Amino acid sequence: MRVYLGLAAKQRDVRPEVLDRVRAAIETAFPVPPEVIRGQEWHGRGVSLFGWSNEPDDTRLPRLLHDEGRIVGVNGHLADPADVSRLPDPDVGGCFSAWIAGDGRLTAATAVNRICPVFYAETDDLHLVGSRALLVHLAARPDERIRYDVLALQTMARQGYFLSDETPYEGVRALRPSSVVEIRDGRRTITEIPMPQASAPATKREKRAAIDELAQALLATVAPLRSAGEPVNLALTGGRDTRVLGALLHAAGVPFRATTNGLDTHPDVILARRLAARLKVEHTVIAPPQTEEKDAVLVEHPLSRAWETLRTCEGMTSAYESIVGYLPYSGKATMSGQGGETLRAGSLNLLQSDLTDKALLRRIRATFIKDEGLFSAAANEHAREIARPWEAHGNRLEALDHIYLWYRVGRWQAGARAGSLRRGDPVRPYLDNRVARVALGLDQAWRLSEEVIYALIMRFAPKLKDVPIEGKPWRFADGAARRWPWEHVPPPHLPTVKTGGGWNWRTSPGEALTDVLRQQVLGSLDALEPIVDPDAVRALFADPVVKKPGTAWHLYTVSTMLTGLYPGKEPEGLGRITVSRPDPGR
Repeated sequence: MRVYLGLAAKQRDVRPEVLDRVRAAIETAFPVPPEVIRGQEWHGRGVSLFGWSNEPDDTRLPRLLHDEGRIVGVNGHLADPADVSRLPDPDVGGCFSAWIAGDGRLTAATAVNRICPVFYAETDDLHLVGSRALLVHLAARPDERIRYDVLALQTMARQGYFLSDETPYEGVRALRPSSVVEIRDGRRTITEIPMPQASAPATKREKRAAIDELAQALLATVAPLRSAGEPVNLALTGGRDTRVLGALLHAAGVPFRATTNGLDTHPDVILARRLAARLKVEHTVIAPPQTEEKDAVLVEHPLSRAWETLRTCEGMTSAYESIVGYLPYSGKATMSGQGGETLRAGSLNLLQSDLTDKALLRRIRATFIKDEGLFSAAANEHAREIARPWEAHGNRLEALDHIYLWYRVGRWQAGARAGSLRRGDPVRPYLDNRVARVALGLDQAWRLSEEVIYALIMRFAPKLKDVPIEGKPWRFADGAARRWPWEHVPPPHLPTVKTGGGWNWRTSPGEALTDVLRQQVLGSLDALEPIVDPDAVRALFADPVVKKPGTAWHLYTVSTMLTGLYPGKEPEGLGRITVSRPDPGR
């Protein structure tokens, strides 16, 4: 994992006490053991650029602070390290954000999905641009006290991530997708590069050409893995997105093995086994810890879970999410289907069965103003203000597609993936800047039909054509029948069977876990009161088992942040909590 912070003085040079403050803050803002942090600094006229990493050496290219007549830092990775000289070109491939420094000049840029974020702030005498929001905030503060933007946290409490360019920290904002912030001689400008315009192919030939372009972009993301020296580890779920990745690795000739988390009876595990067998790759299933009778699971105490989530994701991801824990940095290649909905017009469009303008507008409003009765009048008005530009968008499918990319990918996934980045630089083909730009150029309705990703599977690994899909049928083939002997129709889907194997403790938390969440949230209502209706929150927790566990976790996360859980010492002596299965007989 790499962390960057650039400072640009509005007049003259950056003061020495500010530089010292930055050096002191990194151990708080970088969620790895202090002893593994390596740092480099560059200082020029009125500009300083810091880079830190937990990589064991400086062999990964481009280097931490790459000197090519200008100083360049890359957070994430480039598909081709030689493209460092092209930055901040918006068509460069990879999952990255970039920092470029020179005398009197500091630039930072995001990719089209801002999967590697850039945060910025300013003080009376300084501009700050960094990859960690807390670091930017601490560097900007004259003291060590953290000031939270409580109203901005209303979206965290609603959805568990940010549906805005705000952060938890007062005065710190996230740079928008495909944008460049430049400070030259103390003056800051921000330039937004327009999103690709989607178009619908009119003929079969145009469809093939569009699939070819997307396939080539995907193949380019994994081509370097052929020389990895050992098999890539693919997190395989049996769903649509990881199925494409298994087919992609197969087509590219990249050796890989598959891993699936879950119980043997879970549909993900069942289908992943079939996919791995068809592709003739090793497959490992990792089951969650259970009691000896297998009638319950043992889960981490919420306070420990929240501490690690706040430390890693900086208050921009809910502790409801399972964050990848810390392990020493490894150069081994890993891969998952994160961001795959980009090829299917985004998760918000995928939730829709009704694609009328009225229904899509309802989806936009519900995304930003969820659970209105639970929140204060000020929080609801703030949410409506953020939603207005999206409600005014003329193309509802495109609006939901871009909301997914800007916020679900660019804020939620960008925050959550910090956990995995500590362990190494995972390969995420769907999050590649070039792949995302090509996908955004394809008509949303066509992507939403799922014909695009099915065509990719058929292109990369036709041998998977007869493996059923879990849950719902392929959208483009729902109800379709073969008209000619040579015509291929996808096999019937495998309906989801509700068994104990599909149970998730986070969505069925039980009484003991509910009580822990309840005590924290209700015990800190004073801190939450600016954004919630206290009586509505009490009603949320009135039942022995909370009926909206996701919301309960979001409130818990915000509550622990506002009451000072992190920065602070890691909680100790907290035992695991037993969460019983609701159907222990199965």
